Amino acid sequence: MRSLHRTRRLWRVPLAPSLKPLVRDSSLVWLAGGVVGVSFGAISVAGGLPVWVPVAMSLVVYAGSAQFSAVGVLLAGGGPFAAAATGLLLNTRTAAFSLAVADLLGPGRATRLLGAHLVTDETVAFALAQPDPARRRAAFWISGLGLFAVWNVGVLAGALAGTALGDTAAYLDAAFPAVLVALVLPALRADRSLRRSAALGALLALAVTPAVPAGVPVLLALAGLFLYGREGAAV
Repeated sequence: MRSLHRTRRLWRVPLAPSLKPLVRDSSLVWLAGGVVGVSFGAISVAGGLPVWVPVAMSLVVYAGSAQFSAVGVLLAGGGPFAAAATGLLLNTRTAAFSLAVADLLGPGRATRLLGAHLVTDETVAFALAQPDPARRRAAFWISGLGLFAVWNVGVLAGALAGTALGDTAAYLDAAFPAVLVALVLPALRADRSLRRSAALGALLALAVTPAVPAGVPVLLALAGLFLYGREGAAV
């Protein structure tokens, strides 16, 4: 019994402080995922699908873009097989993601099966941004489990609210930038040159936004990388 108490103390002391930054950074991804989930649930029900369809799809499929595409096919009059095929085709990219994080899932079939279900663009990007294998594994599970929970709660809330939420596209406009901010925060905190390059790119994008078509400011913001390359060469 004394050994058991000692083991618990060893786990509590070092892990709590080291996990706080991962939880803090993941929370932005969770928030954005929840907003997108609300929008998905609301769009599905407003289009005529019963509440259980988006809820069950989110639990079993759990792939945001594939779910949106599948529901789009259903609402356009397509059959369930066409919707499933569309979602599967769009989600084939996760095969490469799975190879990238295969070593992070841990041993055991049950663990690897659960980990494979949690593979998303955001979870993989957040995990691979960490500096060492132990932190990458922790980041994968923290971001993956949290995002899965928040996504499904958001989908349920959106499905129950239905058309009462109004134009859910406006929520998406705010959610996706929040995801991107969450993914780049660790790198920005660790590298001062990268922060300056990102600031330059952001200012350039804001300056040209009123004068150029949508999407172009994002591409022009990549010019900030030239500053990062020059500073790296100088070092």
